[in-house]
Amino acid sequence: MSGWSIFKRRVVTLRRIIRTGCINFVRNAWLSIAAIAIMVITLTIVLFSVIANATFSHTIEQTTDKINISVFLKDTVNESKTNELLDQIRKLDNVETVKYVTKEQAMENFKRQYMDNVDILSAAAEAGNPLPATIQIKPRDVNKLDGIKAFIDKPDIQALQSEKTSYSGQIKQAVDGISKSAQLLKRAGIAGVIVFCMISIMIIFNTIQMAIFNRRDELAIMRLLGASTWFIRGPFVVETVIYGIFSAVISIVLLNSLFVVSSSTLQATNLGYLDIPFANEYFGSHFWIFLGLQMVVGVFIGAASSTIATHRYLKFKTTK
Repeated sequence: MSGWSIFKRRVVTLRRIIRTGCINFVRNAWLSIAAIAIMVITLTIVLFSVIANATFSHTIEQTTDKINISVFLKDTVNESKTNELLDQIRKLDNVETVKYVTKEQAMENFKRQYMDNVDILSAAAEAGNPLPATIQIKPRDVNKLDGIKAFIDKPDIQALQSEKTSYSGQIKQAVDGISKSAQLLKRAGIAGVIVFCMISIMIIFNTIQMAIFNRRDELAIMRLLGASTWFIRGPFVVETVIYGIFSAVISIVLLNSLFVVSSSTLQATNLGYLDIPFANEYFGSHFWIFLGLQMVVGVFIGAASSTIATHRYLKFKTTK
């Protein structure tokens, strides 16, 4: 037999397998709907976990950028001592940038901040300029402030300070809260994905087993006539692949509808630490990637389930 004839025969066989799989999908409509429903939930949890993870990371990054350590200097600290202190701080391991704000600059910043509050500006004018010169330190890693704190808390360095150093405590607490929430959501997402993946596999497995049971006489005849293992198994794999494709499309449509609604009703709003506008933007910019990811996961779950189910049946029939 020529290579072309073999190729044509394989194409015809593949077409028959796909056609039979589609017929089985329609024939087992109610079972298909149940399997698809569970897969939709699974894929939705997977995608939501990915989007939430990216959103939390973005929120942490934005909040971290606002954290700095402010060292307030006494008015008696001269320029030479200030420059020496700045050089020492720049040499610390976890320091990204150091900015020096003079008394005059601090007052100008204060005036701009409270330009609409006449009472505060009047009180500040009467007091002269009570604001100290400030060294603003931006750390590279907010979780590793011990080195900077240890240096600033040295007795000789404290002697230069007019008041207690500001470590941006509230912002640091916010970062810690977001990090904990992100970790909790990540663990919950992974657990949810595993649970629903197992449920999906079990439901699809049972669906295929029921279909095999209903067609047991037909499959037995196919075996006797010499049908290959793949020819028997193929339609069931095709059927479950269709489950995955339908589930992926439904899941992405549901999430897209959710984000469309949220963009109009929750615009510029956050749900706790979840930045809704960023989540909308992130979902929209990665839409086709997410659709592909959903299809890959859905097809994998379906194909793996049917392969296990048909392998068990065919192995049983072979050994009997």
